Amino acid sequence: MVSVLKAVRRGVVILACCGGLALGLSACASRPESGVLVSTAVVAPEARQHNILIATTRNRDERPGTLFNGERTSSLDFASVRISVPPNHVSGAIEWPARQPADPRSEFAVRDSSYINDDKAFLAAINRELKSRPVGQRKIMVFVHGYNTLFAEGLYRFAQIVDDSGSTAVPVHFSWASRGQTTDYVYDLNSATVARDALERTLRLLAASDAEQINILAHSMGNWVTVEALRQIMISGKVPPASKVGTIVLAAPDIDIDVFKSQMRRIGKPRKPFIIILSKDDRALGLSKFIAGDKDRLGAYADHDELTALGAIVIDLSDVETDDMSNHGKFAEIAEIAPQLKQVLAKGIGPDKRGGKVRREVAGLAIGALSAPVSILSLPIRIFANE
Repeated sequence: MVSVLKAVRRGVVILACCGGLALGLSACASRPESGVLVSTAVVAPEARQHNILIATTRNRDERPGTLFNGERTSSLDFASVRISVPPNHVSGAIEWPARQPADPRSEFAVRDSSYINDDKAFLAAINRELKSRPVGQRKIMVFVHGYNTLFAEGLYRFAQIVDDSGSTAVPVHFSWASRGQTTDYVYDLNSATVARDALERTLRLLAASDAEQINILAHSMGNWVTVEALRQIMISGKVPPASKVGTIVLAAPDIDIDVFKSQMRRIGKPRKPFIIILSKDDRALGLSKFIAGDKDRLGAYADHDELTALGAIVIDLSDVETDDMSNHGKFAEIAEIAPQLKQVLAKGIGPDKRGGKVRREVAGLAIGALSAPVSILSLPIRIFANE
């Protein structure tokens, strides 16, 4: 019994350390647990700025430059953070501040931040952002982070995705209470479960806004809370208008495959297929499978036909080689949420299983799921979908 517990603990540590789950930071290096969100007064005219709205189940943290920590709160909280991305930014990277306050001329930096006190004020902030976009571009992009993610890590990663993709959608970060500790896999899983109602409430607020469309990207354990929230919405019978439902992207989802099948049977085949980005050689999900009693995880599942029958489009990155030694963060290296899906898929990123009709179906989705530098568009990415 003791040896089994030691193996599980060792597996959790390896899962975090080799998985890139700290969003680009080494688990052995200093991580931004507090103080890295101090606003800077330095002006950098060429830096690009993104105002990110936040809905969270994390506790507020009174330490300067921190905003939220990894402990749970029983209520949904809100905030707004304006982040600048430096002119020297390298796609896919986060230029972390070497000290505080950050230098926006060469580092990611916070320009200003504030808490938002209630649903009404949050909805008003969403509508102000939407109104600043022209009709036809009043869309929302929701990002749900994964396991072992500190608040600042998820926030800066989302800013990087928004900037690299060139997305004009209003960015909304749903941040559930991960402690950002390698050994807290179970705590994080329970935190994601606790956050189901809060994410449902957030999505309903967004649906009540002036948004023309709402799109979601979830990564790793963030997929658990996302699919559960969607399941709850369907069970309630109070479903948002179909016109407002955009693309749902499940990237490297850490969900038991049997649980996912059960969720989808209750949700039903979606009108717009979910996009599942998976890799059968995902080592982090292999360890998660071990911890979960040798049950397959959705993000490493081999049966494409079964997934497409449930109403998914599968983007298989198994044959793609990246610098991510765990293969859990492949999507972050070559896939970004962007409005350019049609153009990317039209450039021949690999044959799909059933011919050009599937490619046209995927390309017809309203928001992009894949965006990558031109130099890697020829990577062996495979797309699977039902005709």
